[in-house]
Amino acid sequence: MNKAAEPASIRQLLELAAGLLPADTARLDAEVLLAHALGKTRSHLHAWPEKCLSADQQANFQQLLQARIRGEPVAYLTGQREFWSLPLALTPATLIPRPETETLVALALAVIPADNSALIADMGTGSGAIALAIAHERPRCRILATDISPAALETAAANARQLGINNIEFLAGDWCEPLAGRQCDVIVSNPPYIRDTDPHLHSGDIRFEPRSALAAGAEGMNDLTRIAQCAGHLLNRGGWLIMEHGYDQGRQAIELLEANGFQAVADHADDAGLSRVVMGQR
Repeated sequence: MNKAAEPASIRQLLELAAGLLPADTARLDAEVLLAHALGKTRSHLHAWPEKCLSADQQANFQQLLQARIRGEPVAYLTGQREFWSLPLALTPATLIPRPETETLVALALAVIPADNSALIADMGTGSGAIALAIAHERPRCRILATDISPAALETAAANARQLGINNIEFLAGDWCEPLAGRQCDVIVSNPPYIRDTDPHLHSGDIRFEPRSALAAGAEGMNDLTRIAQCAGHLLNRGGWLIMEHGYDQGRQAIELLEANGFQAVADHADDAGLSRVVMGQR
C-alpha cells in the first residue's frame, strides 16, 4: 500500500492488509483497523465489500496498518477494547485487558450474591476493566478501584462515566495503602506477575504496554506477595482475596496465600486450561 494507490475496495484492502500482518490474527486485525478508519462496524465491511474508500480513508487506514506492522497493539491504535461485553477506552498508560482475566471476574461474581451490597476493592485497576465488570453485574455493591498511576485512574474514571456506572470510587495509591481504614468483603487484583528477565517483555504487543503493569521482580511474585501480606487486614472475616497470576505460578500462589493465613485456598484455570487465578478466604 502507498499514498499514490488507486481507489480500492474494502475487499481488496482487507486481502492486501491480511497478507502484510502477522498470520495468527491478520484478518481480524485488518478488519478491526479498517472498520476504525471508516468509523464503521466490522459487519459493515462484510455488507459492503465492493465499496471503494476515499483517498483520505485509504491514507488513514495505511497509517494504522503500518503502525500495526511495526507491532503497535490494535487496542492502542483504535483506543478501545471490549471486556466482559463492555466497550472500554484504552491508552498506552493502561494494560490491555485480556480474555483470561474474565476468569477472575467470574470467580468474584460467584462469591458475591446478586442482591448483596458488599464492599469490593480492585487493586491496580488500570483501565477499570475488572472493577467495571463487577460493578455492572452487581449494581448494589460498592467498588473501590485503586491505582498508583494517575493516568490510569483518569482512563478508568472516564470509562465509568461513559458506561454510566456510578457505584465505583477511584482512589490513588500503591496496593493496600489507599484502602487504609476500610473493611472489604472481596479484594480482587490482576497485578504485575511477569519475571523481569522474561523475553516476552520485548516482543509482541507487550513491549508497548506499561512495564510497571507487567513485570514484578526476579520471580514475578513481588506484587502478588505484597498484596497477600496486606490484604488480610482489609478483609472482613469470611472475605475473599482473588488474584490473577502467571500460568506457571499456581503452586507458588497457593503457598503464598496459605502462608499468609488464608483458608480454602484454591487455584483455577482459565478457558485455555492454564493455571490463572488463586483465591483464598480470610
